Amino acid sequence: MPSHDADHRLGPRPDTGYVYRTAWRVATGDIGGDLHLRLDSVARYIQEVGAENLVDAGEAEDHPHWLVQRTVIDVIEPIEFPNEVSFSRWCSALSSRWCTMRVDLAGSDGGRIETEGFWIAINAKTLTPQRVSDTLVERFATTTTEHRLKWRPWLTDPHDLEHVGPFPLRRTDIDLFEHVTNTAYWHALHEVTALVPDICTPPYRAVVEYRRPIKYGEDVTLGWVRRDTAATPEVHIALSVGDEVRAAALLRKL
Repeated sequence: MPSHDADHRLGPRPDTGYVYRTAWRVATGDIGGDLHLRLDSVARYIQEVGAENLVDAGEAEDHPHWLVQRTVIDVIEPIEFPNEVSFSRWCSALSSRWCTMRVDLAGSDGGRIETEGFWIAINAKTLTPQRVSDTLVERFATTTTEHRLKWRPWLTDPHDLEHVGPFPLRRTDIDLFEHVTNTAYWHALHEVTALVPDICTPPYRAVVEYRRPIKYGEDVTLGWVRRDTAATPEVHIALSVGDEVRAAALLRKL
């Protein structure tokens, strides 16, 4: 890793400022065989909360399209079915074209998951970052003092992979930009989490960093390697097309 960012816990919810809140019940289609809310479901939930947040802030019309560059999911205590989940979403850092947004999930009957996403505002016609409005900056800045956010990767691309296999895509994995959806990457992580239960027993962290989009029809491989370091065991994951890593991921204990 180029830095120790992946070692640090996410910041707490602020006492003041604009924090968006909503809630809904866990759906039966979003749980695993252990009745726990799955990682891909968490990724989809925080995306939907983000869409609601933009509507609540009055920014959905001017900023309808966002791409995620990194998603961090810290499973502190699993959220089990049945349960109602309360969501709190706030900005933890921002700049003129992107921001990091924290979303905490708390189950009414127990369970806690903390997340953070690095989101980039996108011009749908050019597929390039676009400047956000002054009103968005003014409102989101109320929960952070970091107003010059820069992108810095947490993960390096793993190339010493011990396990490699195909990861077939489905048409339902594709979004309106004809790229693989955010949640599809988390489907791949579930293939690995089942093989390393000692690492993926809460509390644990899962991180996905997106390098370049994957498109339908490309031959994708899923590879991973386990590294039992002195500090904590880790699993490094790569979703690749040919020799090019399109997304890197990490699983580790907290």
